[in-house]
Amino acid sequence: MPIATSTTTSGRLLSLLSLLQVRRDWPGLTLAERLGVSERTVRRDVDRLRELGYLVHAVKGPDGGYRLEAGSQMPPLLFDEEQAVALAVALKIAVGTGAGIEEAAARALTTVRQVMPSRLRQRIDSLEIESAGRGTQVDTEVLLALSGAIRACEELRFDYASPGRPESAGPPRRVQPHHLVVRSGRWYLVGWSAEREDWRTYRADRMTLRVPNGPRFTPREVPGCDVAEFLAARFKGSDTNAWPCRGEVVLDLPLTEVAPFAGGGTASEAGPGRTRYVAGAWSWAALAANLLRFDADVEVVGPQELRDAFAALSQRAARAR
Repeated sequence: MPIATSTTTSGRLLSLLSLLQVRRDWPGLTLAERLGVSERTVRRDVDRLRELGYLVHAVKGPDGGYRLEAGSQMPPLLFDEEQAVALAVALKIAVGTGAGIEEAAARALTTVRQVMPSRLRQRIDSLEIESAGRGTQVDTEVLLALSGAIRACEELRFDYASPGRPESAGPPRRVQPHHLVVRSGRWYLVGWSAEREDWRTYRADRMTLRVPNGPRFTPREVPGCDVAEFLAARFKGSDTNAWPCRGEVVLDLPLTEVAPFAGGGTASEAGPGRTRYVAGAWSWAALAANLLRFDADVEVVGPQELRDAFAALSQRAARAR
């Protein structure tokens, strides 16, 4: 992975390759002017790139020119300094994705680092990226197959291992795949179930794909047209990215002690030593229990469902042994 910096013959080759990579067609005269050489030198340099494995086609026409095409083999790659740093950062992140490419990403990072100038190597070495636990491992071939089905708009057939249950021996599930998303170290498929006439999410590590894929389909838009917002909403048990249960209370604590732990809620001053706090949860019981973590007296502003949840928790706590 050379990094273009030189003005020598080899550096000129890298500059030529860099130009070919950012534009579809280049007239020979334009390339010669950009590189400060003759058209004959450009032709020789193009021949050298072809010897290295780059598929450079001659473009016919009044001006003539060249076009870089994809080849059958992987030739040496060229990155500028910003691209090299971005690639190294991406490889560091890839180690914790759970996509089954950790070892390959580590080896690729070593290769990239070895050819970097010392100033870039120092920037990469100073970047510390820690993963809060490794992601759930998913076979790379499964991720590639899911991505391929999404791109081709082909229905998927698969067996699914639900929590606490092995894969079903019955007919496979049939889903129209739309998005492959990574969230908190896990890979999820977001798709439309024609059988249930609804959107569904599936963990990729629990899927066993069947072949061949089903028929093609017409893509749909997820509710809200934002897959990240849609997935966040589903994890909250809602159709929108909002908790289905939201309540308001006044805590017998100063705002300075509540604000650092407000999380997804909102906190504001409600008088001397008191804080108004609005928060949500996937159930009223969960919301009440979450509010008790402040270890302070709680005045429920509303709604009634939250008051009932506190009463139920109180009775349950009194029966605890």
